Amino acid sequence: MAFQRRIFSGIQPSGNLHLGNYLGAVRNWVALQNEFECIFCMVDMHAITVWQDPAELTRSTRELAAAMIASGIDPQKNILFNQSQNPDHASLAWIFNCVARMGWMNRMTQFKEKAGKDRENVSLGLFAYPALMAADILAYKATHVPVGEDQKQHLELTRDIAQKFNHDYGRELFPLTEPMIFGTATRVMSLRDGSKKMSKSDASDQSRINLTDTADAIADKIKRAKTDPEALPDTVEGLEGRPEAQNLMGIYAALSDKTLEQAVADCAGKGFAEFKKMLTDVSVSVLGPITAEMRRLMADPAYVDGILRDGGEKARALSAPILREVYDAVGFLRP
Repeated sequence: MAFQRRIFSGIQPSGNLHLGNYLGAVRNWVALQNEFECIFCMVDMHAITVWQDPAELTRSTRELAAAMIASGIDPQKNILFNQSQNPDHASLAWIFNCVARMGWMNRMTQFKEKAGKDRENVSLGLFAYPALMAADILAYKATHVPVGEDQKQHLELTRDIAQKFNHDYGRELFPLTEPMIFGTATRVMSLRDGSKKMSKSDASDQSRINLTDTADAIADKIKRAKTDPEALPDTVEGLEGRPEAQNLMGIYAALSDKTLEQAVADCAGKGFAEFKKMLTDVSVSVLGPITAEMRRLMADPAYVDGILRDGGEKARALSAPILREVYDAVGFLRP
């Protein structure tokens, strides 16, 4: 059975959207909207698998929506909404909870990492997270999902759930969703430690560039970014074993829309003081307009809420007939 090519992308509204999120995901999503039917979702139901301050969750959801729009995602061309606007996600997730096996869930490495040693005290939602992720994707019969390395295992589980559902109920209702991995996606590391991924959970705000940072804040963070004493090399191979230099050069290349080879050629032999000025200039020129538009949108919460409400209605219109197919397959009586 041929399924319509459709992309689902989700991101948690947990605040402090940073440069790593932009270069690793959001910028690529902007490019996708010109080639595919796209559904972009702020997964607020996933966010509450660990406790969230309600007011902060509301603010973070609006901020994330504003960031995505400011970055170039067109809510008229795509479906943009927060997950809780469409209850079909939760309905399908329960059915998938009954399809997925405990052994499958127990193998999820991300749960083990997040739960740590206190597994008995985490929420059931955190354990069942991958079934809800499968529902997010398959409620729309999405054929492709852009994923990072940390989500590949969950997408494999989504495929397992789809395959088992199709087999158990004797119909090819769901596609086996394919991962979409970008060769151009930039893995952005901490400004304080080039061996660690840039993260919103890092205790030091100096470790990341937030999309809400002012030009002065960006300049200060880049100036303080960790480096080494050597000048920049004239080949990409010369960056090996120099994690901080490699990270900053990768950021410069991505923001300049250049290959790493071109960026290295631009900066060969320069000291870090001169290079950091170049990096600051390109960072402010790219991120400045995004930050300004985010602030404008955040000043009009009713407008942002209206976009998400409209997106939720479009999402429900797309998922409702698919849920009817699922209910029929399972044997649920419905009006």
